[in-house]
Amino acid sequence: MITEYDSLDATEVAALVASKEVSAKEVFETALARIEKLEPHLNAIVHPHYDLAEQDIDAGLPDGPFKGVPFLVKNTGIAVRGMEMSTGCRLFKGHVDQSDCTLVARYRAAGVVLMGKSNTPEFALSFATEPREFEKTRNPWNLEYGPGGSSGGSAAAVAAGLVPFANSSDGAGSTRLPAAHTGLFGFKPSRMRNPIGPVMVEGIAGMSTPHALTKSVRDSAALLDISGGADIGDPYAQPVKTESYAASVNRDPKALRIGLTLNSPLGTPVDPQIRARCEEAAKLMESLGHSVEIVEDAGYDAHALKTAWQVIPGVNVASAVLARGRALGIDDPIAELEPVNEEWIRKALTLTGMDYLASVNQLHATARGLGRFFERFDILMSPASAELPPKIGELSSEKGTLDAFYDRFWSHSPFTCAFNASGFPAMSVPFGLSEEGLPIGVQFGAALGGENLLFSLAGQFERAAPWRDMRPDLSEFLA
Repeated sequence: MITEYDSLDATEVAALVASKEVSAKEVFETALARIEKLEPHLNAIVHPHYDLAEQDIDAGLPDGPFKGVPFLVKNTGIAVRGMEMSTGCRLFKGHVDQSDCTLVARYRAAGVVLMGKSNTPEFALSFATEPREFEKTRNPWNLEYGPGGSSGGSAAAVAAGLVPFANSSDGAGSTRLPAAHTGLFGFKPSRMRNPIGPVMVEGIAGMSTPHALTKSVRDSAALLDISGGADIGDPYAQPVKTESYAASVNRDPKALRIGLTLNSPLGTPVDPQIRARCEEAAKLMESLGHSVEIVEDAGYDAHALKTAWQVIPGVNVASAVLARGRALGIDDPIAELEPVNEEWIRKALTLTGMDYLASVNQLHATARGLGRFFERFDILMSPASAELPPKIGELSSEKGTLDAFYDRFWSHSPFTCAFNASGFPAMSVPFGLSEEGLPIGVQFGAALGGENLLFSLAGQFERAAPWRDMRPDLSEFLA
């Protein structure tokens, strides 16, 4: 067993394998031992495929930069050959993909060991990873709390040291929120910087972007160097990167113009502890030579965006649910969904093409407004979340009405979705703990194609305020 495994990032694990200090099989067995002890308390992995992982190791892994590093894939939208993808839903339980998507093929070429699928809420429609069919994922910092969502299983697994990094996706904040709630680095690239083909073309009108949750900035940057780049026929293009993302991490950015917003764009409350940490982070930015200016808003209509966002996932999920129902011969497949999601999808079926088009146009209006903001500033800085990690059950889609759930959903995270609507990149950076011992994250966003700038800033932030030693105490479960 590798005694320091849980403290290592993916780059360090890969270096041990490359130097032959340890073998990929030894890393795999260390990961399994830790999973065996901690997973019963966390419920981070819903579809373990350790047999497939061991087969890949025995067959010989590619000599990529992450050879031998354990890795989880989120249980929605990302196809892995031979692995179940149930999307957190009873209706899709038992669905096994027959081929890898483009992103997973690139992961394999990098040498990662694909361990299985991480937990996600049903159809990734919540910031709480509590699917009825697969049970609740718990936050390793405090098991009474959740890790956020929708990439909550991946976040819990990385924060607990089950794997050094894991795949995520972000359609309204679903990488950045769990990162903020578990003390990890969460990066959402520009729209379709990472491909989602070859079968899928785009996720929820281009708003959903896959990448990863990591312990370090360098892991995220190096992984995006490997995975990023358009697939054949992709409908969007991004500005070309100026240098490797990994190189940007090691280079301090120029003096930046940072616009800081501390108030929710919806006028909903922001936790005082989160606000205070953001103010401290702003002072750190100024000490590093950047100028920080308080701004009241970022130039887009958050209320209109909130209305539009409900339409787009609702219609997209409705299409998938009805297709699955036809394939299984189920007359009313929507009845198989969790109560709030059932209401959401039935409402989507009452909408017209004009409703959907108006919602897509609102995404474009958000991009125009945010784009004008970035004519004045290099960076938009804000809380990653308006609230601390949710207690188990607080954001559940098992009870209440759609309207009540949706208001809670947006109140929890009013700062993140503008970057999904616009397609611009953004990241959540860990910055300390609350009085309750729960992690807090600060969000930084940039204009389209600004990945190099964000990685450069993140690297500078990480050197100035390191977070790698900030880990949950899980000793009582490891004895």
